[in-house]
Amino acid sequence: MRKVTVRRERIKDLRKEEWASIQAEKDLAAVMPRVREIIAGVKDRGDAALREYTERFDRVKLKELEVKPEEIEAARSSVDELTLRSIEAASRAIKRFHYRQKRRAWGEEFSEGIFLGELFVPFELVGAYVPASYFSSALMCVIPAVIAGVREIIVCTPPRTDGTIDPRTLVAAELAGATRIFKAGGAQAIAALALGTETIPKVQKIVGPGNVYVTAAKLVAREEGVEIDFPAGPSEVLIIGDETANPAFIAADMLAQAEHGEKSQAVLLTTSANLAAEVERIIIAEAGQARGAQFRILTAESLDECMEFANAYAPEHLELMVREPMDRLKRIRNAGSVFIGNYSPVAAGDYATGANHVLPTAGYAKLFTGLDVDHFMHRITIQWLDKGGLEKIRETVVRLSTAEGMERHAQSIEKRFLD
Repeated sequence: MRKVTVRRERIKDLRKEEWASIQAEKDLAAVMPRVREIIAGVKDRGDAALREYTERFDRVKLKELEVKPEEIEAARSSVDELTLRSIEAASRAIKRFHYRQKRRAWGEEFSEGIFLGELFVPFELVGAYVPASYFSSALMCVIPAVIAGVREIIVCTPPRTDGTIDPRTLVAAELAGATRIFKAGGAQAIAALALGTETIPKVQKIVGPGNVYVTAAKLVAREEGVEIDFPAGPSEVLIIGDETANPAFIAADMLAQAEHGEKSQAVLLTTSANLAAEVERIIIAEAGQARGAQFRILTAESLDECMEFANAYAPEHLELMVREPMDRLKRIRNAGSVFIGNYSPVAAGDYATGANHVLPTAGYAKLFTGLDVDHFMHRITIQWLDKGGLEKIRETVVRLSTAEGMERHAQSIEKRFLD
């Protein structure tokens, strides 16, 4: 492990190409050839390839890929009571939040004789990837799928070197509502979910966070006709703080981010030179060796400049530790999840508030929302017209379809009014 360093610079001195380098770029191009090789192997050899890659990457030779009921039972008895109660408390909070997102079928008469509505239909079979020992992600991925009404929820998570799964992950996955759990990690697990093997079924959609290989594999999975939630790779936090912010809190949150590994990003934007200096001092004093995490402190001339940068960066997690944060919140256009004030650390959302912690990274918050109930269902519109309703729009449809050269479209209307 290399010793931690903190880069300090002014936003205005950054070239635009450096803005991109600050983001948690996953260097997908570099790993993509290897990922495609792994996916091709699973496609050609199924379970045999999956076992081979598990032995190579996870250093364990598996006899069985699927977790058995007795393993789950043993896991439940091995988790201490306080941890179990905490998992249950987190589960309840996540359910409360996500039940608010549940769509309801609706229909109404928009005009006399014209009835319109929508159905929200859950997917039949989805796959959730849970990184090793990140049992909280099992709750975040599975619970929204259950609320959506998904019939079968497959969880893949890497095995430990003794061939077992972290017991807390098994407990969390079962408590959340997973129907089957498999010992598979990395790109090979995504390949198995996307393609199907003799043991692991092919799913309709894959969700969940992961490293660069997992993220690249999810992108390739789309080429196989399997949908994904979004790229959710190495984690990142962007903190905007002014002179009212607590430097010890900011440093603590940046150091917490370092626990996600060397690709994680922890960035502070501030208008206060004093805050920047104090946060840097605390990080260097307390970090020791932080697994190569990337700490950066950027100074700005105004909070407006900070907000502009934040929207360009589109962080996974955005913390606002400023005077009158609600005014600044109105300026946010791109972020996975926003944490407001000195007492709203990312860790609270990671575990216990109930909001989902599976969020888009590396600027993808410009395009995607975090994982929610909508990710596990699709929408079907309903249109029901009686003869009077069709009569009302008859002329419009006939004129427009004729203008587009769709004569038979017009005839399909007119035929209904022939005596």
